[in-house]
Amino acid sequence: MFFTYMVTNQYLGTLYTGHTDDLSRRIDEHRNGALPGFSKKYGCTHLVWFELHETRASAFRRERQIKRWNRAWKIRLIKKLNPKWDDLYPKLSEAFVYDEQRIFNPARL
Repeated sequence: MFFTYMVTNQYLGTLYTGHTDDLSRRIDEHRNGALPGFSKKYGCTHLVWFELHETRASAFRRERQIKRWNRAWKIRLIKKLNPKWDDLYPKLSEAFVYDEQRIFNPARL
């Protein structure tokens, strides 16, 4: 499985959108400052939104789509599943990750 995700530095803070094939590892890298660039510069370490994709191409397309969105649309997407902007990283478990709401479905757009 592949993931599209957003991390932030605080509630309603700076957002970074990315994609990966190992969500736990990638968020560890963000949290430990192992990824140079935007997310490290702005301290984006809190996982606030993610969804699953069957292919890397789908996850990448979704990342590119979200990066083109305005900020209000991104905030609405996050608040739909995570209204308090809780850091989801500590909750990552198989049952949580594979929840039906988190599986990308273009028909729901």
